[in-house]
Amino acid sequence: MNPIYERGGAVAVRPAHSGDTEAIREIRNHAVEHSTALWTGCRLSSAEGVAWLAAHLERGSAFVAEVDGEVAGYGAYAPWRELDGFRHTMENSVYVRDGRHGLGIGSALLGALVVSAREAGHHSLIAGIEAGNAASIRLHERFGFRAVGTVPEAGTKFGRWLDLTLMQLSLT
Repeated sequence: MNPIYERGGAVAVRPAHSGDTEAIREIRNHAVEHSTALWTGCRLSSAEGVAWLAAHLERGSAFVAEVDGEVAGYGAYAPWRELDGFRHTMENSVYVRDGRHGLGIGSALLGALVVSAREAGHHSLIAGIEAGNAASIRLHERFGFRAVGTVPEAGTKFGRWLDLTLMQLSLT
C-alpha cells in the first residue's frame, strides 16, 4: 500500500502514528460535544486515546489527513461486530476538524480507508450514519456505498431520538 494518499491541493493522507493521538482525540472529543456523529457524551481521555489508536495501529486501519502540517481529520476502520462470523466486514469512521469541512479532507480519508480495507482483504465496509447527516451520506454514496436500511430511533443524543442509516460497500 502506498503510504501517502494525495487528494489534490494541500490535503495529504498518511497512516496514523502514535504521535497523532492527541490531535485525533481533540477532533473526536469536539464531535462528541457538538455533533451527532458519535452517539455518546463521553469524551475520550488521554489513556483511552492511546489505547484506541494502538489497536488501530496494530491492524493498520487508521489514517490522518494533514493540511498545512496540521492534522485536519482522521479516519479508521474496525471490525463491525466482534463475533468471528463478521470478521470480513469492517465499519469505517471519518472525522474532520471543526472549521476544515469542505476542503476534500473527508473524501481523501474515505478513499484511503477503502483502498486499505480492500488491500487488507476485507469483504465489505459498513457506515452507520445519523440519518439526518446528508453530507456524510453523500460522501459515502460518491464512493459507491449504498443505503441498506435505516433503523428508526436507534439511539439518543442531545435529548432526542436519532435514526441510524446503514450503508455498505462491497470490496470484492
